[in-house]
Amino acid sequence: LHLEDEHGAFFLKGRDSTFERFYTEDVEEDSVDNESKPPKKPFLLLHRGQSTKFDVIFKPTLAQHLEGKIRVLVGDVYSNKTLIELVGEGHKDEFTLDGLEEDKKERNAKSSLKKDIIDAVRVNHIQFGDCPVGKPCRRTFTITNRTRRKVMRFEWEADSPFQFSPKVGHLHPGCAKGITVTLKSDVPATFRRHPVKCKVTKINFELPRRKVPDWDDRMCIVTWEDTSRKDPAANWPQKEKMVETVPEPAHTVVEDSSQEAEVYLSALVAYTQFKLNTIVVQLKDTLPFRTRTATFRMHNTGKVALEYSWAEAADSEAVTKRYPTLLMR
Repeated sequence: LHLEDEHGAFFLKGRDSTFERFYTEDVEEDSVDNESKPPKKPFLLLHRGQSTKFDVIFKPTLAQHLEGKIRVLVGDVYSNKTLIELVGEGHKDEFTLDGLEEDKKERNAKSSLKKDIIDAVRVNHIQFGDCPVGKPCRRTFTITNRTRRKVMRFEWEADSPFQFSPKVGHLHPGCAKGITVTLKSDVPATFRRHPVKCKVTKINFELPRRKVPDWDDRMCIVTWEDTSRKDPAANWPQKEKMVETVPEPAHTVVEDSSQEAEVYLSALVAYTQFKLNTIVVQLKDTLPFRTRTATFRMHNTGKVALEYSWAEAADSEAVTKRYPTLLMR
């Protein structure tokens, strides 16, 4: 395998199973007239039916679009049938969204070899998969402030049935926050790359930054206050729990600092459905202390996974027995 990379941003790394079939042979440097062979020729010896795996690592040093190639040398000749194109894009962003998934649809659209320029695909997709109607489904990712001195404020522009927590918050320099996205729909629905934007701005606090604590809209203050009601068994008033949201620290927005990030959400929300091929299970006559079994079939006829559990019906002489919840796809 011959890696062609002008900027040295791509790397090939063999796995443990690869090194069992990996060899390095030192050969004399090629003459000027014969440039088809590399000076050093690491090679793999694969017998019929064998395979091996490599990891391709992209570590950019520049904030730009970068490309490379992997050519396969079969014997002493480069194969004209196997050419792996490497595409990456280095970014020096002030904030990043980490822990998201690759959008396969966008990757397939952008990685066509017929295009003059192959674009790198940003990882900005959340796939919820199958979600039952009325049941919350959650996914998490992280938003990170990559600057060393700037404080950032973020706010997600999301509406029902998607809920972001926290929806609004601050990010101190070098800090990160976990974001939870919850999908709960009371009706069947299909979401294909549903866009949600996040507005990010730089802010300055009115107080020195070291005196301003971290903040987001999940934070609250819990207090217990006296009420007019009195405990009948005591002479003191009853306490009532009071929950108040912590107010956002006073700040000003830096002019012309607004940025936007976008994520895409995909999900299938549907009712769970099942079908039983029998209602009565008839067991044959069984001798005492012997075991007799019978079987019946249950089908998941819906579009989403079906969670179910069995419970023995209670009567005057028996106690209800519950069995573990199972998952049927």
